[in-house]
Amino acid sequence: MSAYEHKITGSCDLLDEAIPAIQGLNPYVPGMPISELQRKYGVSDVLKLASNENPLGASPAALQAMARELDDLWLYPDGGGFALRKALADLHGVEPACITLGNGSNDVLVMLAQAFLGPGREAVFSQYCFAVYPIATQATGATARVVPALPADESDALGHDLDAMLEAIGPDTRVVFVANPNNPTGTWVEAQRLEGFVAAVPDDVLVVVDEAYFEYAQRLGAGDATRWIKRYPNLLVTRTFSKAYGLAGIRVGYAVSSPQVAGLLNRIRQPFNVNSLALAGAEAAITDTAFLECSVLENASGVVQLGEGLAKLGLVVTPSACNFLLADLGQDAAPVNEDLLRAGVIVRPVANYGLPDHLRITVGTAEQNERLLAALAMVLN
Repeated sequence: MSAYEHKITGSCDLLDEAIPAIQGLNPYVPGMPISELQRKYGVSDVLKLASNENPLGASPAALQAMARELDDLWLYPDGGGFALRKALADLHGVEPACITLGNGSNDVLVMLAQAFLGPGREAVFSQYCFAVYPIATQATGATARVVPALPADESDALGHDLDAMLEAIGPDTRVVFVANPNNPTGTWVEAQRLEGFVAAVPDDVLVVVDEAYFEYAQRLGAGDATRWIKRYPNLLVTRTFSKAYGLAGIRVGYAVSSPQVAGLLNRIRQPFNVNSLALAGAEAAITDTAFLECSVLENASGVVQLGEGLAKLGLVVTPSACNFLLADLGQDAAPVNEDLLRAGVIVRPVANYGLPDHLRITVGTAEQNERLLAALAMVLN
């Protein structure tokens, strides 16, 4: 049979030729956008508390900086991100060579999986971990070693069992992922305990500490793992501008690591992976400490407000160091979520994380939190 005859008979399914690990991959599913709910249900007044965005919006300084870039959008951005890397290096007390920029911190997570994982290699991470860890691991053909989370009778139930994660490290382990605090549970590990874990991991295993929610968590003692980089060459810390800085829409994140690890990641980093607006906005956002402090304080009061309101509805809420709360409904959350959508409220069901009875709810403004609580009370009753 000729190649053409083979093609027109349909006897070859091109998808079968894809890498097996990719064929079986379940893609990341983001929170529902407002426009989708409006299209699906015809709801005009939508409240989105699903994706852990900053309800105060973006830093005014960042918006002004991005506006100044508009006239030069016909030019490629600085492929090396010199100014932003310098600003981040100064922020963390490291050399610019220690910084890797990403199209969101997810981009960096995928890069390091490409660099360190593959067939015959293993990654260790906790149950209920951020969905990108298993996705990035499987995409490389590596094996995931998933460690059960702490049981319900522990004070930090659903959180990382660091002792068990340490025991799970074997001769083929190349990466260990630890989100601190963790998404979607909101749980966190105090700094001293986490550093002890990092120190105990073998030197030939990369420890990835994902601090996407660091700005919210530091007040609760989660610590700043970037301060340990010089002591542990096998440590890499990821951060993002998508949460407390309010810049989710421009997609910019970064990693802090040893220059050797950063150099390796920059070999596979896509050209111009951070655009001009993102570079300018992120650099300006770093300087806007007043906005950041306001965002953290607003979130702290919102966590209390939302937590107390959910408890009054009879729901069990996991203590959180993030800008969201994980609520156990004690029943299948899917119908409740559907009713909330019809009421114009978007939250995040987390059945894909193995928590089918839970909803993850972003902390909004005081007014938004009250609307969510009222809608949820109506649905539950």
